[in-house]
Amino acid sequence: MTEQTAHKKAEGLTREAVADYLRNNPDFFIDQDELLRSLTLPHDSGRAISLVERQVHLFREQRDTLRRELVELVSIARHNDRLFEKSKRLLMQVIEARNLNDMAAAIDDSIRGDFGLDAASVILFTDSELPAAAQGALHVVSPDAAKARLGGLLEGDRAVCGQFRESERSFLFPDREEPIASVALVPLRNNELVGVFAVGSCEPGYFDQSMGSLFLTYISDTLSRLLPPILQRHAATVPVTDVVAESR
Repeated sequence: MTEQTAHKKAEGLTREAVADYLRNNPDFFIDQDELLRSLTLPHDSGRAISLVERQVHLFREQRDTLRRELVELVSIARHNDRLFEKSKRLLMQVIEARNLNDMAAAIDDSIRGDFGLDAASVILFTDSELPAAAQGALHVVSPDAAKARLGGLLEGDRAVCGQFRESERSFLFPDREEPIASVALVPLRNNELVGVFAVGSCEPGYFDQSMGSLFLTYISDTLSRLLPPILQRHAATVPVTDVVAESR
């Protein structure tokens, strides 16, 4: 084959055809050491490098990317492990609580102490004669009052995160000297809506819609199942006057 004929054949090839051929024949460069050494590619530094050097450079970049991703995954796993242990401790205390006040106090201590957040609130929706204010994070309101103040926040089953309106924040976290700026809220449902579980931060951007809520939902799912029987037991065995005295 003359040089002119080879040149004409080369002109008939497209870049896509060459790429497809090499892709379908990954062993093409085996025993082609001289060809490999003669191939050069531009580099970021401006000098030409061999194909082998380019491959080594790409492998190193890929290695560094995978290493960064691995470090990030390990960091996330450790963070989730810490969250799980904190959630486990909280739920064990909630399960062992003797009454509503013990449960509310455990939630308040854990959220503010263990989790390092600024506020926690468990608001129960009931028309029963329970204390209007109790220890820790517990608050009791009528279902109508809750619907009027929280509205659409009660419609879903998943956590809602954001800054919320001032009226909503003050309803969820009453009697605070330092106002809450951002909130994560989960409705408590056990066949029907029994209340809400909310945590708050004084930092405006702490909670947003993009953040994960797995552990918050995990805690609220447990509370949804524990609260109804405790409410029934509380209302059936404890006189209202005793409950009010206990909460003071």
